[in-house]
Amino acid sequence: MKKSGNKSFMKTLIIVMVGMGLLTLGLMLMENVRDNNNTYVTIDVNTLDLVQLEEPKENDPIAIVETTLGEIRFVLYPDYSPNAVRNFTELAESGYYDNTYFYNSESGVYSSAGSKKKDGSFNHGDAHERIERELNQNLWSFKGAVCCPITDYERTFTEKLIGGGTYYCGSRIDFLNTIEFTDELKEQMRASDTSEELVEAFIEKGGVPNFSQQMTVIGQVYEGMDVVEKLASLDSENDGNYKVPKDDIMIISVKIGTYSQENKDS
Repeated sequence: MKKSGNKSFMKTLIIVMVGMGLLTLGLMLMENVRDNNNTYVTIDVNTLDLVQLEEPKENDPIAIVETTLGEIRFVLYPDYSPNAVRNFTELAESGYYDNTYFYNSESGVYSSAGSKKKDGSFNHGDAHERIERELNQNLWSFKGAVCCPITDYERTFTEKLIGGGTYYCGSRIDFLNTIEFTDELKEQMRASDTSEELVEAFIEKGGVPNFSQQMTVIGQVYEGMDVVEKLASLDSENDGNYKVPKDDIMIISVKIGTYSQENKDS
């Protein structure tokens, strides 16, 4: 009963968060420019290019992630998140991600990976954990988005009072699955002042709207979505910080390469 109660609570919490996220999303697009904690993101609905909806192009940079549950392949976006992609690529090529843990499996919505320890801890003093957040109007928290969660932030006294600050990400990565898009939620989204193209993309593809423009997006999964779904719904225990998988679910390796239609077809 307790487990069922926790699931019900989490579902309610996610619905509330989504509502807040949609309100933020609508206001952001209505105002066109949003001060996002020292990072100004210009949102122009007339020039939105939802690149995550497109197939990878020949020779696009990709990451091949081998996990204990199967393989995930995602295209990287160095043109939009250059520093975070460079950081991820350097870590991957150094072997950093080999035999690292999936340390969080969040109620079917997303999973978190890339920690040397099962509890998700990391070295705050490492330069690879101090990459300033990068936001772009063309990258969104659709299903299959690969994001770098916030690991640290700095705020002045004034920013603590009125908001703002500088946010950082690092080595850890989130694989987004999706919330449940009920008929009621779809109706609310379509009735909002948000870009119709963006709303329909979320409804059709899935994702986590309330994460929009909150985390650096470095990639989009194009193969292995079934693995992403499994990773988000693992049997787990809440340790007070994360929903830690009961079994050891690992990243075996991460290889950086380039996309080839020929290799995909074969």
